[in-house]
Amino acid sequence: KKSEVSGVMAKADIRPKSIHDAKKWSADVENLYRFQQSGYRDEVEYKQVKQVDTVERWPETGFVKKLQRRDNTFNYYDKQRECEDKEVHKVKVYVY
Repeated sequence: KKSEVSGVMAKADIRPKSIHDAKKWSADVENLYRFQQSGYRDEVEYKQVKQVDTVERWPETGFVKKLQRRDNTFNYYDKQRECEDKEVHKVKVYVY
C-alpha cells in the first residue's frame, strides 16, 4: 500500500515515452512552441517545475499568454500565432 507522499512524488516526475518533431502547425504545436521558448518541454513539465495548477491563456484563442522561465523572468505572448511555418519542425512533440 503506497503512502500519500509517494503517490505525489510519482505524479511529480512524469516522463515522456517518446518524442517526435512537429510536421505542421496546430494550436497544440503553437502552445508547445511557447513552452519550449521558455525552457520547458511542455505544459506537464512547466506545472511540475513551477508547482502551478493552471497556465495563463488568451480566452479568445486558448494560446498560452504568459510563462515564467526557469530564471524567474517572464515571457509574454500575443493572441495571434507566433510559431512561423519555418519554425514548426523545431517543435518537439512529447508522447506520454
